[in-house]
Amino acid sequence: MFPFFIALTFAVVFFFLYLLAKKEITRLDEIRQLADQEKQLVVDFMHDLVEALGEGLSREDLFQRIVHAAILSTGALSACAFENQDEKELKGVAVEGLFPPQKPLPESSKVKLTTRAKFIEQVLKSETIAFKEGIIGEVAANRQAVLIQDGLNDPRVIRHDDASLLVKSIIAAPVIFRDKLLGVLAVANPSDGLAFNETDFSLVQSLADQAGLALHNADLLNLQLEKKKLDLDLSLASNIQQMLLPKENPFMEGLEMDAVYIPAQKVGGDLYDLFPLGPGKLGVAIADVSGKGIPASLLMAICRSNLRHFSRYHDSPAAVLKELNRSMAPEMREDMFITLIYAVVDMNRHEVVFARAGHELPFLSHANNPGQTPVVEMLGSEGMAVGLVGDEIFDLVMEDRVIPFQPGNALVLYTDGVTEAVNGEGIEFSSGRLADVVKTLRNRSCKELNKGILDSLDRFAGRRGIGDDISLITLKHL
Repeated sequence: MFPFFIALTFAVVFFFLYLLAKKEITRLDEIRQLADQEKQLVVDFMHDLVEALGEGLSREDLFQRIVHAAILSTGALSACAFENQDEKELKGVAVEGLFPPQKPLPESSKVKLTTRAKFIEQVLKSETIAFKEGIIGEVAANRQAVLIQDGLNDPRVIRHDDASLLVKSIIAAPVIFRDKLLGVLAVANPSDGLAFNETDFSLVQSLADQAGLALHNADLLNLQLEKKKLDLDLSLASNIQQMLLPKENPFMEGLEMDAVYIPAQKVGGDLYDLFPLGPGKLGVAIADVSGKGIPASLLMAICRSNLRHFSRYHDSPAAVLKELNRSMAPEMREDMFITLIYAVVDMNRHEVVFARAGHELPFLSHANNPGQTPVVEMLGSEGMAVGLVGDEIFDLVMEDRVIPFQPGNALVLYTDGVTEAVNGEGIEFSSGRLADVVKTLRNRSCKELNKGILDSLDRFAGRRGIGDDISLITLKHL
């Protein structure tokens, strides 16, 4: 008998162990099935967001897609996405269903509840939630997801008089990418009437993680698109600018000339032009257009075209600039203007006539008397930038200045990129230093003189100290 009881006891024990093992296996199968379901839901969610990115949706539309996908994945009756506003507060940006507002509704607005969904959406998108304020603010501040299974008895949950806005259960999870809080995703009230459970909680956290990745990728995609657009703009502007600059300097008997243009960036705001006006006469222009990119390059193109056009009908540089301002000022943006010098070199009369529209004062190297040491003179002149004021004021201050241009004289025109270059101590190169270089190198050729100016500039400031475009024109009467 004794062996029989021992055998029976072992049989009973093994049977119970079998039942326990079977139950545990069943439980593990259920967990695995739930995990597989969650995995599939997350994969479907990711797929939906990838499609949204491919459609080029706006950030607000992407948030709306996230909210919609969260409802489909969790079976919630409503959901809302709150976006981080400068690390200070959150604002509702997308909502679906009757998601309860996170602040008490004012008495005056309760009558509008007949419109329900649309009204609730307007409320959620108009209110802001401070960090640590309510459930949403708590999740944002702590960056930890929250599961509230019994919303009717939780003091953190706002209670509204309207029964359709009662929160029976809610999950809120932070939307984070690489430690950066992008917002909070919240779902409320399961459609089966039960409370959210730990599986739902894990799912919403996974969805929030994927939403963070999708939003980051959307921002990255937008940045890349903006960069491509900017690169295209810069490329087009650079091509326009290169077409405007003379391919080679015109030849004129007895006159040597050299021009240099160095943009600080891919596209600059400087312009120079050299063009014949007839026997022994040369038109010379140097300009600095405010702004960069396509608007500035197009403005340069219009300026150059108009300048050459008006120069055919007026011998006076001042008259040309008056026509230029009259033509361009009404069409120019308020934040754009052009500083400009237009000069006419007349080799027959041995003189230069120029007018200045607010540009840097040119230099003339000359000797007052034969045998006297040459001096470098800064040529003063009145004038205002093109596009700053109307015709009445512009015409009043615009004037021609006539200067002798004898053999051995040199005229140097430049933009402020030369004189305003700064060294490591913040000191500008200045017009005084430029005058000293011109005086020292006055007997060199125009090309050598320009190179000497650039070398002096490089020694003084280096390439890092040159923050603006550089244009130089040197003319010498042989």
